[in-house]
Amino acid sequence: MIKKHLNTTTAFSPFISSLMAHRKITGTFRLLLPLLALLFTAVGASCSNNTKSATQESGDSIINKSNMTTRTFTRPDDATLRRQLTAEQYAVTQQAATERPFTNQYDNEFRPGIYVDITTGEPLFSSTDKYDSGCGWPAFSKPIDKRLVVEKADNSHGMQRTEVKSRTGNAHLGHVFDDGPADKGGLRYCINSASLRFVPLAEMEKEGYGEYTKLVRREKEIYVAGGCFWGTEHYIKQVKGVLSTEVGYANGNTKNPTYKEVCTDATGFAEAVHIKYDPDVVSLDFLVKLYFVSIDPTSHNQQGNDRGSQYRTGVYYTDPADRAVIKKVFDAEERKHSVPLEVELLPLKNFYPAEEYHQDYLEKNPTGYCHLPSSLFEYARKAKQR
Repeated sequence: MIKKHLNTTTAFSPFISSLMAHRKITGTFRLLLPLLALLFTAVGASCSNNTKSATQESGDSIINKSNMTTRTFTRPDDATLRRQLTAEQYAVTQQAATERPFTNQYDNEFRPGIYVDITTGEPLFSSTDKYDSGCGWPAFSKPIDKRLVVEKADNSHGMQRTEVKSRTGNAHLGHVFDDGPADKGGLRYCINSASLRFVPLAEMEKEGYGEYTKLVRREKEIYVAGGCFWGTEHYIKQVKGVLSTEVGYANGNTKNPTYKEVCTDATGFAEAVHIKYDPDVVSLDFLVKLYFVSIDPTSHNQQGNDRGSQYRTGVYYTDPADRAVIKKVFDAEERKHSVPLEVELLPLKNFYPAEEYHQDYLEKNPTGYCHLPSSLFEYARKAKQR
């Protein structure tokens, strides 16, 4: 049976907790804080049953749609919240209580994932913005979107602080301070674990948060031309750490070319593959090395039986910092040959996705034409970064 009100032994008073949240308080005084907490607990116990919901609403629903998803998040009425939340979760989110530091659920949680409002399920914070502040509660440098939270002055207990609440759920989350890491914006969103639910990256798709994986998963991109894009795409897709691929036409001279137009050899486009990858799993250096395995780097405008400028080879980058990494691989490759490489190394000028029937062509047509030997696909699947 869920208790309707927080047992005061499970949470600090807001005053004591706010002192703990200020990291400048150290030494002997910090050691005395738990004793002070017991005194406040004894006093606060008689007040807990009279505390009203932070919203003072019953049955009103607030509906909000995030820009990142088509899902709709709704604030349940008070009766539903009392049924669904634990006593501590209800006290924190609806009565602005504060859980104990250091022993709460997510203080030491650093797996990739998102943190959603415990009352509505709406994503509020990302693991990529979480850091160890030493304050005893989860700390974030920013919310997923500032529009998802409401910040308001909190002058309780003789202090000037800024309270943070969820906009849709109107749930108390914690406070924001200006003592966060300077390189992350200087803010510290000090948030109660009890106001959140953590959804690990591995569960996000299943739970309907697939649109948010790009916030959690570090993602970079590179474009490669390696002859017929059917085979090049299928080869690259086998590499662990490649998140997605899309075939299309790169670095040409017209707009919105069709396959028929590109095949005239007059548009300047190369058949290319747009690769999105996780740099924590596979490095750009390793990807480019694998790319070179799949091409004849000394062949001009020809790979296998495919001839024409659209079948030229090249690596096209969108991040200028990537050029130096790619160039090192090019230089190492060039030393293997007695003639110059015929592989372009250029910034991406433009890219137009190819027609749908070209996408994942060899998955749709396993016996279809491919200029690459099938053994290369197995090679890519087994390739391991050293």
